[in-house]
Amino acid sequence: MAEMSVQLVAVERRLWSGTATFVVAQTTEGEIGIMPGHEPVLGQLVEGGVVTVRTTDGGTVTAAVHGGFLSVTGDTVSILAESADLADEIDVAEARAELERGDDENTRTRALARLRAAGQPD
Repeated sequence: MAEMSVQLVAVERRLWSGTATFVVAQTTEGEIGIMPGHEPVLGQLVEGGVVTVRTTDGGTVTAAVHGGFLSVTGDTVSILAESADLADEIDVAEARAELERGDDENTRTRALARLRAAGQPD
């Protein structure tokens, strides 16, 4: 099975790194799927996007990401987010409350991304 090295990093910490068979991310040019051997590419991540990594052990890592970049070189994918939240660390009740009281568009966008990453309907 072909695999690639993936790093998911936010400014404040490394969220996940390991090997994967597939990565999906939302960029300003649209959603992109990356498989091992993909041509080199650099993309700007959207504010309030979701990144999904299918790991080589059959698991899935999902994160809400807020800005940053996606870099693909050879068999390496680096997701460098301004900030990010792993799906299993998201407090769904808190994200829903942020969405409801959202004082500005940025707060609502981040709350929606967190809900989508956690598998919750909008």
